[in-house]
Amino acid sequence: MKSILITGCSSGIGYYCAKRLHDEGFNVIAACKKQVDVDALTALGLTAILLDLCDENSVQLGFKRALELCNNELDALFNNGAYGQPGAIEDLPTDALRAQFEVNFFSWHTLTNLAIKHMRIRGQGRIIYNSSVLGLVALPYRGAYNASKFALEGLADTLRMELAQTNIQVSLIEPGPITSKFRENALHAFMTNIDIDNSAHATSYQKQLDRLKSNSAPQLFTLGPDAVYNKLIHAFTAKKAKPRYYVTFPTYFMGYIKRLLSTNMLDKVLLKNK
Repeated sequence: MKSILITGCSSGIGYYCAKRLHDEGFNVIAACKKQVDVDALTALGLTAILLDLCDENSVQLGFKRALELCNNELDALFNNGAYGQPGAIEDLPTDALRAQFEVNFFSWHTLTNLAIKHMRIRGQGRIIYNSSVLGLVALPYRGAYNASKFALEGLADTLRMELAQTNIQVSLIEPGPITSKFRENALHAFMTNIDIDNSAHATSYQKQLDRLKSNSAPQLFTLGPDAVYNKLIHAFTAKKAKPRYYVTFPTYFMGYIKRLLSTNMLDKVLLKNK
C-alpha cells in the first residue's frame, strides 16, 4: 500500500486529496497546522498529524512522525500547504514577504530534503509540488505569491535534473482557480499586513477587496479540487510521472501565450486581469 504525506489538509485541495486517496486505499498522512483540524480528520478515519509550516521545529517533528506512521516507507510527498499575500510590491513589508516564503517555499524545501534523504535509502519516491499558474506568469498585487511560486518552479526544475539518475521523480502541478478557502485566507493577510488607506494603490485595492470578500460564485473557469486530484494521482502512481501538470483553462492558456507573445504584449494581456 503506497504511502503519501500531504501538507495543508485543513481544507481545499489538501483536504479533498487526502480524503479521496484514503478512500481509494492509500496510506495517507494528512498534515494540518491546527490541532482542531487534526482531530476533525482523525474523526473521519484519516491518519492526521500536526505540522505547522511556519515553524521549523514543527516541520521536523511532523516529518519524523509521518515516517513512524508509514513504517519508514514513505513513497511520496505532496507539498501543498500555502497561502497568498496580496498587496503591491511597494506596500509589502519585508517581514510579510519573509512569512510568505517561509510557508510557501522554505518549509517545502525542508520537507523535500528530509524526504529525499529517506527516498534515497529506499531507492525510489515521488516529490510533488502544488505550484500555480502564477508560477508561470505574474499578476499585479500578487507579487509575494508570484515570487514564492516562481522560486518554487526554479527549485523544482533544478531538483528534477539533479535527481534524473535516481528513481526519485519530481513533478509540478500548476492549477489556476480552484474552489478553496484561498480568498478568505488571502483577505486576512491583506488586511493584516498592507496599509490600504495610505497606499498610492488605494483605489485599485478596492477591486481586490471586492474580489476577496465576494461570496458570489467563483471566478470564470474555476474548477473543484477534484481537478487537482486527477493530476496528483497520476504523478503519484504512474510509472513515469510528468514534470508538469496544467490544471484549469487559464493555466493552459497562459502557458501557451507566454511562448507566443513578447513581454510587452503579455503584460498588456495580464494587466486586464488585475
